Amino acid sequence: EVQLVESGGGLVQAGGSLRLSCAASGFNFDTYTIGWFRQAPGKEREGVSCISTYAANTHYADSVKGRFTISSDRAKKTVVLQMNSLEPEDTAVYYCAADPNPYYGVRNWFAYWGQGTQVTVSS
Repeated sequence: EVQLVESGGGLVQAGGSLRLSCAASGFNFDTYTIGWFRQAPGKEREGVSCISTYAANTHYADSVKGRFTISSDRAKKTVVLQMNSLEPEDTAVYYCAADPNPYYGVRNWFAYWGQGTQVTVSS
């Protein structure tokens, strides 16, 4: 059974940083694309960043390039999203997601989803 468990959300002031972690289990961590999506109130869910060990690539939404960094720890089967220079517009529920296609990007819809973690950035 695929399981994705997010942690690390919270409240931070604008300009601050947060680190989100996604603990993955139940699938081949090395061949899936694993990513982060977010959904703000009243808005559609959007892709933020994703990483593929098999394809050796990462993808970022334009809105977070230069501020967010995604990384993976194969031994721990964990994907981390380091978020710096946070803005109020980054406020959303952040979801970890995984898909068996190793070439997926942030514009694709992933097959498996975590429960989400709230990130709130105050101005």
